[in-house]
Amino acid sequence: MVEEVSASLDVGLLSPVRAGCPVEEAVCDRAWLQAMLEAEAGLARAQARLGTVPATAARAITEAVRGSHFSDADLVAVARAARETANPVVALVKSLTSVVAAIEPTAADYVHRGSTSQDIFDTGAMIVADRSLRTVRADLGRTATALAALVERHRDTPMAGRTLALHAVPTTFGLKAGGWLDLVLDAVERLDGLLTEGLPVSLGGAAGTLAGYLEYARPLDDGAYVEQLARAFAEEVELGHRPTLPWHALRTPVADIAAVTAFVTGALGKLAVDVLVLARTEIAEVAEPTAAGRGASSAMPHKRNPVLATMIRSAALQVPVLAAGLTQGLATEDERSAGMWHAEWQMLRECLRLCGGAAHTAVELAEGLQARPERMLANLELTGNQLVSERLTAVLAPRLGKAVARELLTRASAASADTGRPLGDLLAETTGLEDHLDLSELPMLLDPARYTGAAGALADRVLDRYAKGTPWT
Repeated sequence: MVEEVSASLDVGLLSPVRAGCPVEEAVCDRAWLQAMLEAEAGLARAQARLGTVPATAARAITEAVRGSHFSDADLVAVARAARETANPVVALVKSLTSVVAAIEPTAADYVHRGSTSQDIFDTGAMIVADRSLRTVRADLGRTATALAALVERHRDTPMAGRTLALHAVPTTFGLKAGGWLDLVLDAVERLDGLLTEGLPVSLGGAAGTLAGYLEYARPLDDGAYVEQLARAFAEEVELGHRPTLPWHALRTPVADIAAVTAFVTGALGKLAVDVLVLARTEIAEVAEPTAAGRGASSAMPHKRNPVLATMIRSAALQVPVLAAGLTQGLATEDERSAGMWHAEWQMLRECLRLCGGAAHTAVELAEGLQARPERMLANLELTGNQLVSERLTAVLAPRLGKAVARELLTRASAASADTGRPLGDLLAETTGLEDHLDLSELPMLLDPARYTGAAGALADRVLDRYAKGTPWT
């Protein structure tokens, strides 16, 4: 049995972004099994609170769930048995009932009372998702704090802005990092909205009418009991609001998780992609934090690859595809789906796992990212001040006319690129320009550090947003 368990392990060999991260434990098979067991126990306690299950039975079921009664071999057995029922809950209920019977024989009849497989699985899934997303939230907070420090430190550090891969106009590294921070704060807002509202329990019974729950609860008032049971169940398993209707075939909660995980990984993906560009040998404006053996190439001893950004980007490319698959679940059939619901499970776990891995990796990247202002300055000088041609055009347009000024700067910039001579020297030699411009102003007008627009003020805006947010760590 040990060999069988080992053969089924998924330790992240093909997914290094999440290997060894806290989210691994939160979404592993054992965590999922435990979450479903907690759903069963929480349901029994909720029913006991309403007087439809004996308190002694609820205690016995809770003891069975909290004790060390389920081994790895049991986990494998439940998984294998799921092939006969298309979901793991049927075998889990059978196993749990046996454990409960050994603890308190009279309690066995109250396991899964009035419930159905999807209620337990979906509630367990929400428990897993809630725990996973809270680890993501913590890591996003740390990432935001690290990025805010970068923004503040480099508020006025000039660098080349790049559009369509080429130098455009000057910007600042503070504003660049401010963009990363702003996206992380957007991700936090969306995640907080989901967690604050609360992921819901699933309570619908066999076909979304709760008939089984109500039949066992007779002669209680149907409407009142449904509301009370849902509230008590949510409290017992520490989940949030109850949707208006049972959601077996109304998959909004899953689609919401899909959307949030896609946004979080996408936001972190922007940070990763920018780091990958800026870390290129010929640019070298940033570098990832170092660690023994990190970034090593199997063939080239001189290389130190940007592996943190690479792993984050890998997650950012995968999660939106998986999220699209989860969103398809909104178009499910009937009151219970054949296949669509079942298809969600692995995609949901992978979205959570990749999102958690990306967020955890982003902490290390953001906290250790090395900015290199000297390289930023050197790169600013690569084009001989051509990247401030926009400024000269704006200064000369009122004096020469917009079209003439643009043509003048276009020709001068082309000559600078062809000859390698500084743009300022070529402009100073332009016949008649001194009639419209004090040439002594050229060094100031051509200084990239003096043409960063509102970059500093914009960086301050995102820092202000960060400062007004909730505690981050």
